[in-house]
Order: sequence, then structure tokens, then C-alpha cells
Amino acid sequence: MTPLVHIDRDAGLESPDDDSFYCWVDSTLKHVGEQIPANPEVSFRINDASEMAALNLRFRSKDGPTNVLSFPADLVTENTVSLLGDIAICAPVVAAEAAQQAKPVEAHWAHLTVHGVLHLVGYDHLDSADAQKMESLEIKILADLGFKNPYTMHDEREHSP
Repeated sequence: MTPLVHIDRDAGLESPDDDSFYCWVDSTLKHVGEQIPANPEVSFRINDASEMAALNLRFRSKDGPTNVLSFPADLVTENTVSLLGDIAICAPVVAAEAAQQAKPVEAHWAHLTVHGVLHLVGYDHLDSADAQKMESLEIKILADLGFKNPYTMHDEREHSP
């Protein structure tokens, strides 16, 4: 399995490099490999608060920006590439949340990427049992990537990948 990762960024927004996103997507998909097509494809849109607020209102009927939105695809292309979907991540919200939670910003980006990809492959947190299952998987994936539990207040890098 070799994922294709596409990233579209607004100019001037701080975000991790393409290799980081690829690593986080690849690790997530390897943890749920039995559910993943041979050539998965994920597209990212790194945006500002204004664009994210518009997406949040349009697709979730909620005011204001949010950190991440996932849009699963129900599409298999003729080239044997399976589009898993699109993920929008709001750079200013990620930075603000990381600071508020005393987390390294890279750890928060990794967490939101893993979280978004899990949504694309069918995980959710609508009830407590599903939330526990998804959070446990996020913690395991992030630990394998060298990040501490994202649900603790002081998430720090344990080591460089």
C-alpha cells in the first residue's frame, strides 16, 4: 500500500512539510490496513479561519472555524486509486489550540491528521464506545510516531521520527 497524499495550502500559513503529512497518513493507514484499498489517496486543504468557518457552517451548520473536517469519499477510480476523501485543517486554530493545551504544534498537527484520516476510513466518536475505540487507536498510532497521548494536557515529543 502506497498512499497518494495531495496538499493544498493557503499562502503564508504555517503548516508541516509534505513529508510529515505523508508519514502520518501512511502510519495511520498501516494501522487499519485491512480496511484500506491498495492505492489510497487523501487530499488535504490547509486553510485560514475564514474558509474553515464557511466549511463548518455549510457542512455542519456550526458557526466559527474548527480544527479539522473530514469528507469521506465513496468513489473508486478506474486507475485502481481509491480516493479516501478530503481533509481540511485550519492552521490558525491548530496553532491556537496547541498553545492553549501546552502541546508542541507539530504534535497537534499529527494528531489532527491521524484523527481526520481515521474519519475517512469509517471511525467516528458519536457515542462513548466509538469515541473510546477511536481515541485508543489515535493514541497507539501517535505513540508509534513518537508522540505522547494527545488527550493529556502536556503532550511533548518523546523522540524524533
